[in-house]
Amino acid sequence: MRRTLLGALLLAILSVTVALAVSAASRARQYARLIAAGDTALATDQTHLAIEAFSGAIALKGDAMLAYLKRGETYRRRGEYTEALRDLREASRLDPMATRPLELIGDVNATLERHARAVESYEAYLALDADAPEVLYKLALARHRLGNLPAAEDALRKAVAMNDRMPETAYLLGICLRDQQETAEALQVLERAVALAPTMAPAREALASLYGALRRDRDAIDQLEALAALEPARPERQVAVGLAYARAGKLDEAVVTLTRVAERYPERASVYVALGRVWLDAAATRKDGLGKALAALEEVAGDGSASSEALTLYGRALLMSGDVARAYRFLERAAQALPVEPSSLVFLATPAERLGRVSVCRDALVRYAALVGDDRQAADRAFRIGDLSARLGEPSVAATWFRRAADLSGGNPATLARLAEAEARLGHFDAALKAIEQGLTRDPKNPTLLALRRRLR
Repeated sequence: MRRTLLGALLLAILSVTVALAVSAASRARQYARLIAAGDTALATDQTHLAIEAFSGAIALKGDAMLAYLKRGETYRRRGEYTEALRDLREASRLDPMATRPLELIGDVNATLERHARAVESYEAYLALDADAPEVLYKLALARHRLGNLPAAEDALRKAVAMNDRMPETAYLLGICLRDQQETAEALQVLERAVALAPTMAPAREALASLYGALRRDRDAIDQLEALAALEPARPERQVAVGLAYARAGKLDEAVVTLTRVAERYPERASVYVALGRVWLDAAATRKDGLGKALAALEEVAGDGSASSEALTLYGRALLMSGDVARAYRFLERAAQALPVEPSSLVFLATPAERLGRVSVCRDALVRYAALVGDDRQAADRAFRIGDLSARLGEPSVAATWFRRAADLSGGNPATLARLAEAEARLGHFDAALKAIEQGLTRDPKNPTLLALRRRLR
């Protein structure tokens, strides 16, 4: 009796075990079929069907990393980044040693311009597998976009040491070196990038720009001509060649190049703007330069949708021709057009002042200073703004700009004298005397400063 009961019990256990094994095997086969179906749907870009298949796989095996990874990657492909991050993070949680989810999390964050988070994901990947030059490149790109150039350079050098045949790595390394003023090495690296990928337009553009900055005009033109040959349907490539010829002092070649482009693309305003710029720059040495600049720019600038650049060039040409009133009108339009050409504000100041519109002149220079910051003319510009403000009867504003001009010029005595006058008009006699004494330390016999000191005392 006992043997019979024991046998029945064992048989029941065996039956349950077999049933469970059969069920598990069936679920495993169904899981595998769903994964395969999702992959097949993805291969034909049927992402909706792929998500359904991977979701079914997750329902069968909620603790399987692969289904979450594949569904997350599919969501990323569809641009549904919130869902992608949710699944990819779950995949990483289920298998902390898997690198692919970390890479994809970094990619999604990079797409969303969350570069600091992208850096964290790529660094986590590399902590598991340091031998990954492609991920090192992605890490460098994220660091570069955060402005951390030394860290980006470090990652790129490691990537190059592992694989020196990646043109995108060489290109980005060249950009990092260029931005850190390592010009000689930047040139070598960018030349390497172009050698590895002759059709990589950004590398050739960067190389041409660097050659141009170094006044290696022929080398710059060669790169720009190569770009024009690679992209013959883009007239701006030929325009860039023409402007490069002009910068190299080859006016005839520049005009011939740009004229040919204008004949082929008569509707492109940018071509006539470039021609106008070339002739305007040549006006100092060519008698016909100004007239040809005006002819090239007149129709373009007269269009209601003219760019700030076109309006600025035409306004400059009119100013050079002596037509101050029309120059003012076109430069005023240039200063209002968006995106504004910063130089329009400087050029607008001249006819505005000649026409007695002092406030317009002052405000244009203030806008320019806000746009470009401190350049080589910053001290002179600040002094001029201070002088215009004083003429407008605004001593407080004048004092602010004279003080700025004095700081930028290292304590110019003439500037400090104007600052002292503005402070005195405000009743700030201690500040005025302080400016005077500062100026006298630079020029003890300055008659203006000495006279101001006697008057104040």
